Amino acid sequence: MAYVLKTLNSWFWWESLWIPANCTWADLEDHDGIVFPKPHQLYATIPYAFVMLMVRFLIERYIAIPLAKALGIKNVTRVKPQPNAVLENYFRKCTKRPSQSEIQGLAKKCNWTVHLVEKWFRRRRNLELPTMLRKFQEACYFLNISELRLTNCSFFVWFCLPQKPWFYDIWQVWVGYPFQSLLSSQYWYYMAEISFYWSLLFTLGTDTKRKDFMAHVIHHLAAIVLMACSWCGNYVRIGTLVMIVHDTADFWLESAKMFNYAHWEKTCNVLFIIFSVMFFITRIILFPFWILRGTLYLPSYYSSTIVIAYFIFNGPLLILQGLHLYWGYLVLKILNKFLFIKVSYSGFCQKVVRNYYLAYENEQVNLLKNERKGEESNLSMPYQVK
Repeated sequence: MAYVLKTLNSWFWWESLWIPANCTWADLEDHDGIVFPKPHQLYATIPYAFVMLMVRFLIERYIAIPLAKALGIKNVTRVKPQPNAVLENYFRKCTKRPSQSEIQGLAKKCNWTVHLVEKWFRRRRNLELPTMLRKFQEACYFLNISELRLTNCSFFVWFCLPQKPWFYDIWQVWVGYPFQSLLSSQYWYYMAEISFYWSLLFTLGTDTKRKDFMAHVIHHLAAIVLMACSWCGNYVRIGTLVMIVHDTADFWLESAKMFNYAHWEKTCNVLFIIFSVMFFITRIILFPFWILRGTLYLPSYYSSTIVIAYFIFNGPLLILQGLHLYWGYLVLKILNKFLFIKVSYSGFCQKVVRNYYLAYENEQVNLLKNERKGEESNLSMPYQVK
């Protein structure tokens, strides 16, 4: 067994897999003040992830709940269904939404009425739905973490990277590779990002399950693989740019969610529009035409032999871009729903109100005519529009 593990380890760290042909791992040892990323440093991200889970617990309990109460979000207590082993077993193993014939069969089996069985399944389904307070707690935590990530990103952009030519010129990302020194700020940026995505994976089973649940699972796994591989192969420069692009829009989305749960519709709409603009600029424009161009196209100019890590690194990047297009489609659907449909509905309402007042004015004119003729007439209120 030890021999098998040793063989697998030697295959995994095969130099031709990670670094160019003219380099060895010995060349990437720290020397003369030049520091390189070391794979064993990634082990620290696991305990860091548990620290982030503790931070999440504190934020959700001591910040989110008081804030939710201040915004008028109440914790609605769900009514539990009457204990029934037969129905519970059917709910877990067969289906949560039985057909009418299945309900009738279960009613006979339990000696219940059909109405009671329907009510039991309805209450049991509602019991699994997250409350508004629970959604608000999650959004509050993600907002705080997104704010920290955005602050970290802004710190990089304004203080650490302006003097780095590779921040402005994507060609400079590969100049001097793989002998590129690691910045201390890059180290902590990587540790924080990988730890955050580990913590998301650990809580996938307890978090609110949404329609794009599998997309989130794929995204988190691809992000961890991507960051870990870029760390091991010293693709830290391009990896830093990828993280900066991804950390820009999340803050606005979580802010919009929080105000949506608090029923601040106008504020939520404004924040969501800001998020949409940031999302399409960073993930639909910059990511494919700037980042992917720097990873798929430019490496061939600096090395005649492409290492296998080129495909390992670009695979998750292409997966992320596919997810970006999928989420971009969902964002456009939401924008269409609350912008264009709402505008058309508003136009319809304006037309109805205009007709309402025209009818009222016509009735007033007819009334005056009747009064001049000396006829009695009663003024009735015009029709009401729901």
